[in-house]
Amino acid sequence: MVFISWIALALMTTSSVASLRPAPTMAVYGLASVFLYVVPAIVFLLPTSLVSAELASGWKGGVYKWVSAGISKPMGFLAVWCQFAMTIFYYPTLLGFVASTLAYVFNPALASNGVWTALVIMVCYWSGVFISSRGTKSVAGLAGGGLIIGTLIPGAILVILGAVFLGQGNPSAAPMTAANLLPQWAGLASLVLIVNNFLSYSGMEMNAVHVSDMRNPGKEFPKAMFLAMGLVLMIFILPALAISWIVPADQLSLTAGVMQAFDMVFATFGWQWLTPIIGIMLVTASLGGMLTWLAGPSRGLLLISREEGYLPPFLQKMNKNGVQQNLLVTQGLVTTVIALGYALIPDVSSAYWIFSVITTQVYLIMYLLMFVAAVRLRRRHPDHPRGYRAPMLLSLCGVGFTASLAALLVGFIPPSQFGGENPIVYFFIVAGGALGLGLLVPFLFYKLRKPSWKQPAAAEPEATDTPEAPEVATS
Repeated sequence: MVFISWIALALMTTSSVASLRPAPTMAVYGLASVFLYVVPAIVFLLPTSLVSAELASGWKGGVYKWVSAGISKPMGFLAVWCQFAMTIFYYPTLLGFVASTLAYVFNPALASNGVWTALVIMVCYWSGVFISSRGTKSVAGLAGGGLIIGTLIPGAILVILGAVFLGQGNPSAAPMTAANLLPQWAGLASLVLIVNNFLSYSGMEMNAVHVSDMRNPGKEFPKAMFLAMGLVLMIFILPALAISWIVPADQLSLTAGVMQAFDMVFATFGWQWLTPIIGIMLVTASLGGMLTWLAGPSRGLLLISREEGYLPPFLQKMNKNGVQQNLLVTQGLVTTVIALGYALIPDVSSAYWIFSVITTQVYLIMYLLMFVAAVRLRRRHPDHPRGYRAPMLLSLCGVGFTASLAALLVGFIPPSQFGGENPIVYFFIVAGGALGLGLLVPFLFYKLRKPSWKQPAAAEPEATDTPEAPEVATS
């Protein structure tokens, strides 16, 4: 057996989580972004990583198997549904970032144009469905280099030039004093942006499946997770700070903030010709990641549904390449409707934020179930073979569950940084998206299911060329 080193696992985990996309959201806070990244890392990222490692080392099959064994099969279906449903809002959010970044290649003014954003989302998504439905193997390689091409190189350039920008005597757009280490308190609304960090950290558990491939998981897995946490924090925090040095918070776009910072700092050095090149690098990496993840969550839902009969036969149908084309197309129709929200909501940043919150809340439902399942499995099956046992599991699950629930509830409050939002309208939009898609839809599917929907003989389709997403997406 070939063992994986703890350093290799740390790098794999970092590449699957770290991104420049959330940097503008936290750059609004300036120096306080350090605090707002570290706190959720301790109360959410760490519990998620260690708890999922124990589950993955004892029960194969991902979150559906974990929650089904720990709670019940209906809750297992809810968990795997939430993994799928979060992508319905995640792709418009990711492609909204792509649209704003791509605008700087052609015309920066398009970055705040809702119609442009909606068109890019629809074109990119449907192109991705077409490519994925053909089962293209080469797609997997696009995301493989995404960490270097679209994160590490641009992030390093941004941080280095930001430091040089300050070193030349230019004032920081955000104050960098000890008094600014904590966010200004203006009630719960002042902390709502921290919710986005839970989505930024979600996915740390996707490599927990590799815990069984380590020589000494009891010692090596925690080391891998702490190293990954340090690297992820560095990749998240430093670019966010660099953006806050360069772009004033009141001018910052949540979708185009990264390109705003590059454009302004390049202008300082007379290098604005580099802006489109950076934009292409970021877009390439984002699209590669989207293509790699596109079929994963829906495929996981498909396999469970064929085995248990949770979805109607139409949604279980696969094309000649073994790809769940009907499910992808149905998802695409909903994604198209959501994309039109960018054209209808005047402020692109507001639309981006709302969709980010809905994505996070749907995903958090899955984490709540995972923490409950972990506690019940430890109590009911204490002697079940596990390759790794998380230390203080009850405490870890308690902290992770409480943090996830708090983040979910706080997400219903409009952030103070975007005070123009009507609290009531905002609440119903977020509640309708998160609770409707995350709870109501799977409840209806479960209640309306029929024995004839089961297709156990076809539960394992023939080999497909579709790139598989990591464990978090395929479970």
